[in-house]
Amino acid sequence: MEPSTISVFLADDNLIVREGVKALLDLEDDFDIVGTAADYDELVGGAESANPQVVVTDIRMPPNFQREGIDAAIEIRKRHPGTGVVILSQYDDPEYAVSLLAQGAAGYAYLLKDRVGEGDQLARAVREVAIGGSMLDPKIVEALTAPISEDSALSTEEEDLLQLVAEGKPIKAIAAVRKTTPERVDAGIEQLFMKLAEGLSTGKAGSLERLKKLHQAIVEREELGETLGRLLPGGVADKLRHDKQRLGETEELTVTVLMADIRGYTSIAERTDPSVLAGQLNEHRAAMNHAILDAGGTIMQFAGDAVIAVFGAPVPQDDHAQHAVDAAIAIHAAQAELNDVWAPADKEPFELGIGLSTGEVAAVLLGSEERLEWTVVGDTVNLTQRIQQWAEPGETVMTRATWEACTQAIEVDELEPALVKGREAPVMAYRFPRRES
Repeated sequence: MEPSTISVFLADDNLIVREGVKALLDLEDDFDIVGTAADYDELVGGAESANPQVVVTDIRMPPNFQREGIDAAIEIRKRHPGTGVVILSQYDDPEYAVSLLAQGAAGYAYLLKDRVGEGDQLARAVREVAIGGSMLDPKIVEALTAPISEDSALSTEEEDLLQLVAEGKPIKAIAAVRKTTPERVDAGIEQLFMKLAEGLSTGKAGSLERLKKLHQAIVEREELGETLGRLLPGGVADKLRHDKQRLGETEELTVTVLMADIRGYTSIAERTDPSVLAGQLNEHRAAMNHAILDAGGTIMQFAGDAVIAVFGAPVPQDDHAQHAVDAAIAIHAAQAELNDVWAPADKEPFELGIGLSTGEVAAVLLGSEERLEWTVVGDTVNLTQRIQQWAEPGETVMTRATWEACTQAIEVDELEPALVKGREAPVMAYRFPRRES
């Protein structure tokens, strides 16, 4: 595979269609087909093994010919959050597109099969979702925005509002654009629905229902928090939604914070083609996501080439220190596997240094009504950042508090107590011995 190619996995129960789509993608120099499938199980299993950057799939496949493609796409994204998904369908029913929008639009595309051969629509969709973008077939957008009969003309303002809703804009985002309140936007949307209902011609009731479902999907996505919904496990996002935590409101918790950093990243970036580096970072972050979420952690942010995660918040964990240690071990193992995959293509390996610190933090929702970020703040977070600098490539360094809180025996080397910026007393820490490959 060429260093700058996008790896693609195809799924369709119809062999002719599958080969036709493969032939279209093979025309592009920057795509590499890494596997194919004909049903749900083959798609989920094949994508797990191949770990492609993009999955292109039909909607209806065996065993039940319902919405296996969409369900498989959602499952794949749970396991590998960085995977882009292109749904191909012969159905122009917007409800299928709504099913994707309800998961968050980023990284998803929905195209009609009878139009994928027009121009470079399919290739553009694959490239778009590979970098986290989204794309809807124009006919789907048209179906969402045109349920109105001739004698129910909307004002220019109402037309604009309908377009924003159909594009998947959250209510708070619409309010920001219009310089008004979310409550007024919500009321305007309800009035718009009433006007549409009054002017619908016979046989168009289904269009109104689709628009209502789209609106509901947007509302639900907003309540979960678009950012939180993508970065947190579903149960954590649900907790934040049900607890109704307000902006700026804090909760004091004892947690373990993890920070993993790529050693020598600046030098790697100087020597590596940007498109190749972007692909490596995408695969690296997907692997980090997998290791952290599997260990019960919550990713707070990717900061440049580093990832910061917390264990024990928002959902309290009695053994959060052990979960963090398990995650650190899994992260090093996952990166080692990636390095082995990259080696035949002469891609530079990533070596990670990880820091762990246990202590009290304040969990808080920060930002504005238009953009929210859930995070934890406090000395424990700062200390994690300091001690991760003590870790050599392939090593993990933890504070004494983390070591004492572990529920399982772990072999470590005790480091000489040392000062860190912002602290007067030396910090006691322990290091995992480097494991030679």
